[in-house]
Amino acid sequence: MSNTSSQPNQVAVNRFESSQVEQAINIEINNGYLRYSENSEPVLSGLNMTIPAGQWTCILGRSGCGKTTLLRYLAGLLSQKVEWLGELSIYSARSVTATQSRLHNLTEHIAYMAQQDLLLPWLSVLDNVTLSSKFSDKASTAETAKALVLLSKVGLTANANQLPLQLSGGMRQRVALARTLMQDKPVVLMDEPFSALDAVTRYRLQDLACELLQDKTVILITHEPQEAIRLANQIYIMQGTPANAKALQLPTSAPPRQFDADSAQLQQQIMTCLAQEYGDEDEDEDE
Repeated sequence: MSNTSSQPNQVAVNRFESSQVEQAINIEINNGYLRYSENSEPVLSGLNMTIPAGQWTCILGRSGCGKTTLLRYLAGLLSQKVEWLGELSIYSARSVTATQSRLHNLTEHIAYMAQQDLLLPWLSVLDNVTLSSKFSDKASTAETAKALVLLSKVGLTANANQLPLQLSGGMRQRVALARTLMQDKPVVLMDEPFSALDAVTRYRLQDLACELLQDKTVILITHEPQEAIRLANQIYIMQGTPANAKALQLPTSAPPRQFDADSAQLQQQIMTCLAQEYGDEDEDEDE
């Protein structure tokens, strides 16, 4: 376990804050088609999505519809296992007014936060946060200082030298969030990262993630309509077999939103869409 000071120095804080100016990345999917190599039928077909830079895009859909498959494909985890057709366009710009440039590879710009925290139980909190840097040539002192800044931001400075088994579930997810931020990537893929938490802890972590990922392009998969409504700049429901995506109109208020009458109406619309999907699935099984 690392033995470190509990407070990051101000020079390290300033260095970390100045590093937050990232290339904004926009992602466009046009007529996307994805099929696993061993299957005859596709998982996704006719998929169209616009994922704007620096915003949260939330994806809902019934279990097994292809949400996680899409996320894993974007992360570069399925390239040898699937057939992909259609256009996946990735553009970066230093600012919204700058001329955009097309990127050829998305995977190097991505950080991935899964449903499980995936902390290594034999490493301290600090060592778990700095794990990705141990496989690079970055200076360990600078990386440790940066990690301490992040642990301060998620309220875990005093826990830097503890093992994961000494933490609550919510604290472990805060460590996972700090580890995701440690990678300092402009695109963050999140696969139901708050689903195993109690309602109050989930609410607080939503606020924290919204604050710390403010300038990132975030794609969040969730089964919770309220979570999507609260955090999203845009929402898609994946539906059909093979699945495509339907965009929904969000309230005009900025996330994270308070739940009001407009949000409740949208939640009912989402639940109706999801219920229809499950209904169609049951009819197919009866046939």
